Amino acid sequence: MKWHKQLLSKLQERRNKKIVLAIDTSTTQTGTLLIENIVKLFGQVCPETLLVQADFKIRSITSIKNTEIRYFTHGKSSYTEVLEWAEKEDVDTIFYITDVTGFFYEELVFDKEIFWLVPDKFIPKVPFGKAICVA
Repeated sequence: MKWHKQLLSKLQERRNKKIVLAIDTSTTQTGTLLIENIVKLFGQVCPETLLVQADFKIRSITSIKNTEIRYFTHGKSSYTEVLEWAEKEDVDTIFYITDVTGFFYEELVFDKEIFWLVPDKFIPKVPFGKAICVA
Protein backbone atom coordinates (compact mmCIF):
# COMPACT_ATOMS: atom_id res chain seq x y z
CA MET A 1 0.00 0.00 0.00
CA LYS A 2 2.15 2.75 -1.39
CA TRP A 3 -0.29 5.53 -0.51
CA HIS A 4 -0.03 4.79 3.24
CA LYS A 5 3.67 5.62 3.25
CA GLN A 6 3.16 8.63 1.00
CA LEU A 7 0.40 10.07 3.20
CA LEU A 8 2.29 9.34 6.43
CA SER A 9 5.36 11.08 5.03
CA LYS A 10 3.34 14.15 4.00
CA LEU A 11 1.79 14.36 7.48
CA GLN A 12 5.11 13.99 9.27
CA GLU A 13 6.62 16.76 7.14
CA ARG A 14 3.76 19.08 8.16
CA ARG A 15 3.51 18.34 11.90
CA ASN A 16 3.97 21.96 12.96
CA LYS A 17 1.68 23.39 10.29
CA LYS A 18 -2.02 24.20 10.37
CA ILE A 19 -3.58 21.15 8.72
CA VAL A 20 -7.17 20.42 7.74
CA LEU A 21 -8.70 17.12 6.68
CA ALA A 22 -11.85 17.76 4.66
CA ILE A 23 -14.28 14.97 3.81
CA ASP A 24 -16.77 15.09 0.96
CA THR A 25 -19.90 13.75 2.67
CA SER A 26 -22.22 14.04 -0.33
CA THR A 27 -22.33 10.29 -0.88
CA THR A 28 -21.64 6.97 0.81
CA GLN A 29 -20.07 5.43 -2.30
CA THR A 30 -16.63 5.90 -0.80
CA GLY A 31 -15.69 3.18 1.63
CA THR A 32 -16.54 4.56 5.05
CA LEU A 33 -14.02 2.23 6.71
CA LEU A 34 -11.26 3.68 4.52
CA ILE A 35 -12.25 7.21 5.56
CA GLU A 36 -12.38 6.22 9.24
CA ASN A 37 -8.87 4.77 8.97
CA ILE A 38 -7.54 7.94 7.31
CA VAL A 39 -9.14 10.05 10.06
CA LYS A 40 -7.47 7.81 12.71
CA LEU A 41 -4.10 8.21 10.98
CA PHE A 42 -4.43 12.00 11.04
CA GLY A 43 -5.49 11.86 14.70
CA GLN A 44 -2.42 9.84 15.65
CA VAL A 45 0.18 11.70 13.59
CA CYS A 46 -1.23 15.26 13.69
CA PRO A 47 -3.75 15.46 16.57
CA GLU A 48 -4.22 19.22 16.11
CA THR A 49 -5.78 18.65 12.67
CA LEU A 50 -9.21 20.14 12.08
CA LEU A 51 -11.85 17.89 10.51
CA VAL A 52 -14.19 19.58 8.02
CA GLN A 53 -17.26 17.70 6.81
CA ALA A 54 -18.85 19.21 3.73
CA ASP A 55 -21.01 18.46 0.74
CA PHE A 56 -22.42 21.50 -1.08
CA LYS A 57 -21.74 23.46 2.13
CA ILE A 58 -19.72 23.05 5.30
CA ARG A 59 -21.65 20.81 7.70
CA SER A 60 -19.17 20.83 10.60
CA ILE A 61 -15.70 21.89 11.66
CA THR A 62 -14.39 19.94 14.63
CA SER A 63 -11.30 18.46 16.16
CA ILE A 64 -9.97 15.36 14.39
CA LYS A 65 -10.81 13.50 17.60
CA ASN A 66 -14.52 13.95 16.81
CA THR A 67 -14.80 11.14 14.29
CA GLU A 68 -18.55 10.89 13.95
CA ILE A 69 -19.03 11.40 10.24
CA ARG A 70 -22.47 12.06 8.80
CA TYR A 71 -23.01 11.23 5.14
CA PHE A 72 -25.71 12.43 2.77
CA THR A 73 -26.98 10.72 -0.36
CA HIS A 74 -27.84 13.61 -2.65
CA GLY A 75 -24.49 13.50 -4.47
CA LYS A 76 -24.11 17.29 -4.68
CA SER A 77 -20.64 18.51 -3.81
CA SER A 78 -18.92 21.87 -3.94
CA TYR A 79 -15.40 22.66 -2.79
CA THR A 80 -15.83 26.45 -2.85
CA GLU A 81 -16.96 27.05 0.73
CA VAL A 82 -14.27 24.78 2.22
CA LEU A 83 -11.49 26.34 0.15
CA GLU A 84 -12.65 29.89 0.91
CA TRP A 85 -12.82 29.03 4.62
CA ALA A 86 -9.29 27.51 4.50
CA GLU A 87 -7.94 30.70 2.89
CA LYS A 88 -9.64 32.87 5.51
CA GLU A 89 -8.37 30.69 8.38
CA ASP A 90 -4.83 30.75 6.93
CA VAL A 91 -4.60 26.96 6.73
CA ASP A 92 -1.19 25.75 5.54
CA THR A 93 -2.28 22.43 4.02
CA ILE A 94 -5.63 20.87 3.25
CA PHE A 95 -6.14 17.18 2.57
CA TYR A 96 -9.50 16.59 0.88
CA ILE A 97 -11.06 13.10 0.68
CA THR A 98 -13.24 13.21 -2.42
CA ASP A 99 -13.88 11.63 -5.79
CA VAL A 100 -13.18 15.07 -7.34
CA THR A 101 -16.59 15.30 -9.01
CA GLY A 102 -17.66 18.39 -7.09
CA PHE A 103 -17.51 21.92 -8.38
CA PHE A 104 -15.98 25.24 -7.38
CA TYR A 105 -16.22 28.76 -8.73
CA GLU A 106 -13.91 29.28 -11.69
CA GLU A 107 -12.82 32.62 -10.20
CA LEU A 108 -11.70 30.95 -6.99
CA VAL A 109 -8.06 31.59 -6.18
CA PHE A 110 -6.58 29.05 -3.79
CA ASP A 111 -2.95 29.65 -2.87
CA LYS A 112 -2.61 27.05 -0.14
CA GLU A 113 -1.21 23.56 -0.44
CA ILE A 114 -3.87 20.94 -1.22
CA PHE A 115 -3.81 17.19 -1.61
CA TRP A 116 -6.87 15.49 -3.09
CA LEU A 117 -7.19 12.03 -1.49
CA VAL A 118 -9.08 10.10 -4.13
CA PRO A 119 -10.56 6.77 -2.95
CA ASP A 120 -10.69 5.24 -6.42
CA LYS A 121 -8.26 3.65 -8.87
CA PHE A 122 -9.31 6.25 -11.46
CA ILE A 123 -8.03 9.70 -10.59
CA PRO A 124 -9.64 12.52 -12.54
CA LYS A 125 -7.68 15.65 -13.37
CA VAL A 126 -7.59 17.85 -10.29
CA PRO A 127 -8.11 21.60 -10.73
CA PHE A 128 -4.97 22.43 -8.70
CA GLY A 129 -2.84 20.80 -6.05
CA LYS A 130 -1.84 17.14 -6.13
CA ALA A 131 -3.96 14.00 -6.26
CA ILE A 132 -3.12 10.92 -4.20
CA CYS A 133 -4.89 7.64 -4.89
CA VAL A 134 -5.96 6.13 -1.55
CA ALA A 135 -7.75 3.09 -2.97
